[in-house]
Amino acid sequence: MAITAGVGYAIATLLMKIASDKLTLIVLCAIGIVLIVVVASEVLLLRQIDLGMAYIAIIATETLLVLAATFLVGQPLTSREMFGGALVVTGAALVAF
Repeated sequence: MAITAGVGYAIATLLMKIASDKLTLIVLCAIGIVLIVVVASEVLLLRQIDLGMAYIAIIATETLLVLAATFLVGQPLTSREMFGGALVVTGAALVAF
């Protein structure tokens, strides 16, 4: 469920990037549907594990996917942004252990 939520947030982010160039009803509906799936995934996840662990897993997954997705939209990250993303993932891993 954490992976589903993280992937959903990453997809929603990509859709929001598309909407920033040209907002259509289809893109807006797609964002809404993805976010509904994310909410359902998080609710199911929270039935299984503690809140803190759930969000750590979601944030780590989402961060990795959004960092990778920047290349798909033609906006590669600077070394500073990559370092910041690495800090987020490292922090999430440290808290998880």
